[in-house]
Amino acid sequence: MASTPAPLTVAPRAPLLAFVACAGGMMFFGAMDSAMKAVTIDIGVIAALFWRCLIGSALAGALFWWKGNRRLPRGAALRLHLLRGTVVAGMAVLFFWGLARTPMAETVAITFIAPIIALFLAAVLLKERIGRGAVLASVLGFGGVLVIAAGRLGWLGGDAVADQGEAGWQGIAAIMASAVLYAWNLILQRQQAQIASPQEIVLVQNVIMGFWFGLAMPFAGAAMPGDAAMAAPIGWGLLTLAAMLAILSLSLLSWAYARAEAQALVPLEYSMFIWGALFGWLIFNETIGWTTLAGAALIVTGCWQVARRQAS
Repeated sequence: MASTPAPLTVAPRAPLLAFVACAGGMMFFGAMDSAMKAVTIDIGVIAALFWRCLIGSALAGALFWWKGNRRLPRGAALRLHLLRGTVVAGMAVLFFWGLARTPMAETVAITFIAPIIALFLAAVLLKERIGRGAVLASVLGFGGVLVIAAGRLGWLGGDAVADQGEAGWQGIAAIMASAVLYAWNLILQRQQAQIASPQEIVLVQNVIMGFWFGLAMPFAGAAMPGDAAMAAPIGWGLLTLAAMLAILSLSLLSWAYARAEAQALVPLEYSMFIWGALFGWLIFNETIGWTTLAGAALIVTGCWQVARRQAS
């Protein structure tokens, strides 16, 4: 039986800094989603993810080497890397395929079922105790999602999802499936952050995801920026930006999850809605109705609630 790797030595816990790092990671993820949505619409989800991972592997490899790391993971750590990289690859395909077909704010709102699931998975898999503050934050966040969904269905005067046609419903189904994998990913992220450095996590995840997307490229069509409507310099620029933002975001999240429990950080995932709505409005001219703002207020309240309890 292979021995379990020793936990990574970290500085004393700093919950407040972990909250800030996690919130920053979500902001950069929102910006990355915007860049990827534009490229995915142009050349397809598999090609966009493959080229992003290729660029990301080169950047992450340079960072890994610059930080003085010379030893690649092995044993139980490598198996955990392989598992999470595979889960994230499936999650990413479903998410970005759906994102290309639905508004960003709505996409992010649907994924909020994942942190709710992950809070209770943390109790089962990580033996963490679910505090009342975490439960209350989840209830508030889920209530915000329900308000947004009601607006999208036209129950509260919003624009009905049916107006988007069949493609819209297919996008929603893909995002919901992605959210299930995302919940699992959140738990693996906590386990991974305890045994590996952020630089190692970023590099290995890019390489594993790139491997799976590379296998799928012959079946999806080996498109690259410049093959479709978007000009090649713009496409490559967006892919490079997306890769850099993904590395920065993943590094911040890995650092945060190594220093705070999953149930404390998971509710902060709700802040992603704010960034999705903002970038969707600024870049794709996606409207934000009153139900969106009301739901966002509940979500932010939930995030503040758990952060206040953990910091006290």
